[in-house]
Amino acid sequence: MPTIDSVDITEFTFPVENIGLETAAAGVGNMAYVKGATFNARRFAVRISCSDGATGEYVANWVGTPSTLGQVTMLAPLLLGRNPEHREQIYDDLKREVRAYDHMGHGVLDIALWDLNGKLHGTSVKSLLGGYRDTLPTYASTYGGQETPGGLSSPEAFADYAEACKEAGFHGFKIHGWLNGDVSREIRNLFGIRERVGDDWHVMLDPACMLATWNDAYTVGKACDEANCYWYEDPYRDSSVSAYGHQRLRERLKTPLLVSEHVRGLEQKASFLLAGGCDMIHADPEYDLGITGVMKIAHFCEGLGLDLQLHAVGPAHRLCMSAIRNTLMYEMALIGPEMPNMTAPVYTCGYSDQPSELPSDGCVAVPDGLGLGVTYDWDYIERNKVNSLSFA
Repeated sequence: MPTIDSVDITEFTFPVENIGLETAAAGVGNMAYVKGATFNARRFAVRISCSDGATGEYVANWVGTPSTLGQVTMLAPLLLGRNPEHREQIYDDLKREVRAYDHMGHGVLDIALWDLNGKLHGTSVKSLLGGYRDTLPTYASTYGGQETPGGLSSPEAFADYAEACKEAGFHGFKIHGWLNGDVSREIRNLFGIRERVGDDWHVMLDPACMLATWNDAYTVGKACDEANCYWYEDPYRDSSVSAYGHQRLRERLKTPLLVSEHVRGLEQKASFLLAGGCDMIHADPEYDLGITGVMKIAHFCEGLGLDLQLHAVGPAHRLCMSAIRNTLMYEMALIGPEMPNMTAPVYTCGYSDQPSELPSDGCVAVPDGLGLGVTYDWDYIERNKVNSLSFA
């Protein structure tokens, strides 16, 4: 059996048109529509190489941050000399190694290992997982509301965009509101969208932990009940990690709570759910210790007879969803009017998470080629490289 003999990490940049920042720090929730602007985004790619020449590859999406890059760099040397098929053993070792941190760097390496194992066995990760779905119903997940003109700067702009997304074939619409947590504006926005799109379409609200207090979260939650929201997500500034506070919300609201995006990994999510903190778990292969971690979480939820949702986009996300019965929609995040999804243009196989590429039935395809089923444009990555590290 071949062993892992090198791990290469390449940080690169790429331009995104009509996107800028409303605050100084480059995050997810503070991106804004800025007509004519060009934002130079940074992501990183991982390539795991074996002694027989096989490689496993993955390019990080929303988790491609300096924080995560630091963790990947810390963990990468632990793969050297290992049997790449021992994913469960590697999973446990990496989990322990970052036990004092947030585990973000673990997921990217695990996903690349799954890609490598598919290629070693001449099959797709979809087949390795037992994936049975070929296409996934997809919902639109918006950028946050902005204070500057343009983009999603008003309830009217949100309603216009929701209507456009429904006409484009999306199966639902998730609102990310404004950073100031204005309760009245959030409620007005929600009701305006529901009125515009009608009662026969999934609408979800994610305040992204920006509501100031539990009472604010409860007030907005009652509006979610009235608007017949499909779920209510990460409402207030506990950072969505307080199981007791969310359990008290669940006692008083009929809208299902989708929480735990910021609760990391199987054991923590299991504890949060069993403590009554949510109705549905939120999982992400980039956030939650890889494909290995997400499938453990999915099976836990299935065993309890409960649903989970997968957070954000990417080939690993689609592959996991293809093998999970107890989930509904794929999240195309984040998008807005004339605002592209800020995923790197690194695929040579036609894979895309841009709204312009959504099929008319609103369902995206599950990759089924070797490994992750996508091919990366390494020439593009190398041309736009800003930093690289190699472990051998």
